[in-house]
Amino acid sequence: MAKLYSSPSADGFYMPAEYEKHHGTILIWPVRPGSWGNDPSNAQEAFCKIITELSKNETVYLLTDKDHLEEAKRKVKNNAVILEIPSNDSWARDVAPTFVTNKQTIRGINWKFNAWGGEFDGLYSHWELDDKVASLFCENTGKDYYDFGNFVLEGGSIHTDGEGTLLVTKSCLLSKGRNPELTMSEIESTLKDALNVSKVLWLPYGIYNDETNEHVDNVCCFTSACNVVLAWTDNQNDPQYKMSLADYEYLQNQTDAKGRKIIIHKLPIPDVPVCISDEDMDYTFEEGEDTRQVGERLAASYVNFYFGNNIVLVPQFGGENKASDKRAIDILTDLCKDRKVIGIDSTAILLGGGNIHCITQQIPFC
Repeated sequence: MAKLYSSPSADGFYMPAEYEKHHGTILIWPVRPGSWGNDPSNAQEAFCKIITELSKNETVYLLTDKDHLEEAKRKVKNNAVILEIPSNDSWARDVAPTFVTNKQTIRGINWKFNAWGGEFDGLYSHWELDDKVASLFCENTGKDYYDFGNFVLEGGSIHTDGEGTLLVTKSCLLSKGRNPELTMSEIESTLKDALNVSKVLWLPYGIYNDETNEHVDNVCCFTSACNVVLAWTDNQNDPQYKMSLADYEYLQNQTDAKGRKIIIHKLPIPDVPVCISDEDMDYTFEEGEDTRQVGERLAASYVNFYFGNNIVLVPQFGGENKASDKRAIDILTDLCKDRKVIGIDSTAILLGGGNIHCITQQIPFC
């Protein structure tokens, strides 16, 4: 194991698509009171359901601190390899390594993490443990990795087809709390070097009220080469309408890295906005941590699903959204014919600030 400072693309490494075969998936045990509440059992139950499904077809790595090691072992049973790696929260997509491969071996990428905005608009004041997760995971599992120094990036802000095309949002990557000293062109150049892509598609927006400055993984992703799903609503009074329309019009005029037209499949958001209720308000927030309010609209989106080996795990919100839950399952079943599409009750994860894709990070096969 060694820390590497050369260029992934120059070394012949690239980021494969999420829907390609995995070696495994990383998750982090949820315990933070400001995200999962003073009783995190509902969130932990949702995590366990996801771990159980994934572990049938790939290796699951679960990270936890020493204080919660035995709890995690007891609840997860034998469905995961548990590693004692502490973190500030449980967003594996954003703090775990991004993996690249040359089809013979895999290496990790360690980005700078600053809690989605640092001192400008970050979501909590202390993120030192989160920032060490990627390097510690690589060191604990014997994987070489590239260190991109002070370049701030989260895994949820990028999505690739594995064939040279990368999806990002302007609202996130150009936010003032990440890399304000860099131009859009310089950010794009770094991404091309790190992930070995030749074309970056800059969508204007993500999901309304997404506290990550609108990560792309909540609004748009590839389901196969040329094909993307885009979060959508037909309700012109919904603030999401203009955001999704701008993304749709942008993508209509784009091709992928191979010159192929992007085929857009609309994946409607929940029919009824998912908001925080009085019953949900059982949090303890640290000083400097972003707080929640009763009635606050959460960034619910079915695009925040996750490709496992042979399966697709799709958020489900229940209640008034049973019909839209089923619609999302039907759409993704039609698009992912070679996989079993499984709905996961993920409202407890949404209350933490994200969803299934946000808590998972894939490790590809060589």
